[in-house]
Amino acid sequence: MLRIVFTTDDLVGTVVASGSEPLWDVVLACRRLHDRDRPAAFRRWAAETRARLRPGDRDLAVLRLLTPAPDLLTPPEQAHGLAAGLDAVRATPPRRARAELGRSRLPGLVAHGGADALGELAECLRRLHAKLVEPHAGVVAESAAADRARRARDLVDGGVHALLAGLGPHVRWRPPVLEVAHRADREVRLAGRGLRLVPSYFCRTPVTLADPELPPVLVHPLDEGDRWSGGAAPGLDALLGPTRCAVLECARAGASTTELARRVGTSAASASRHASVLREAGLLRTSRRRGQSLHTATALGRSLLAAAGERGR
Repeated sequence: MLRIVFTTDDLVGTVVASGSEPLWDVVLACRRLHDRDRPAAFRRWAAETRARLRPGDRDLAVLRLLTPAPDLLTPPEQAHGLAAGLDAVRATPPRRARAELGRSRLPGLVAHGGADALGELAECLRRLHAKLVEPHAGVVAESAAADRARRARDLVDGGVHALLAGLGPHVRWRPPVLEVAHRADREVRLAGRGLRLVPSYFCRTPVTLADPELPPVLVHPLDEGDRWSGGAAPGLDALLGPTRCAVLECARAGASTTELARRVGTSAASASRHASVLREAGLLRTSRRRGQSLHTATALGRSLLAAAGERGR
């Protein structure tokens, strides 16, 4: 069990990341690729990814030797993009690199943690991102956007307590402690630093950094309703009609069935039917939270609305 202890300042300083973070995605995608009991949600991704990889892929082998992953592979700078994250990996202080990599099963040259070794690791991560994550970038980003909309709604409706209580079945909020299912017993005192919540498409159970002195982060799984398989969206022609377009517009920022009905001026049953058609067409996703359905426009849905707006100018 991981126990994360909050103060009042930590509650104020808790933030939701703007999306998934690329190096966390690489590390976790590598784990999912080697899962023996892989959940159904990851099977299509794993099959497509393995079909692109060469047998005995060297980069994949290197990352497997770095399990559990050293903290230096997932620096906070990755919040600004892959390039910033890789630059931070390369700039890891040698003493820290030797300490973290020396505990790995890597060959001695890399485990030594010199500048050349860090450069090699950064390039390995870049190539793995291209192989494991980038081909599914749209799905990953869209799923993370749906998660962010869900967290924002929890925060607006119930404050930070609802946000922390809604992080999924592996997390329990018992103020002032966030209890997280974890392979080891640990306690992290935030001590006014706040907590950064990062969703990851490839995460199965919450993970965090090994060093409690680093900026606190909790990477958490998506709710199953937010993990999209990325399949083709049939029936796009069924979207014609002003009421359905209005439903999609209302779902741009997320809305419950009741809210859709009220804003559009229709019954809840009618709003639900329109949402179902939009969902089948891949323009809207629906998830459950505290007994309510939350409808959120997908990236494709938002693009359609934006294109319609441009044509109407």
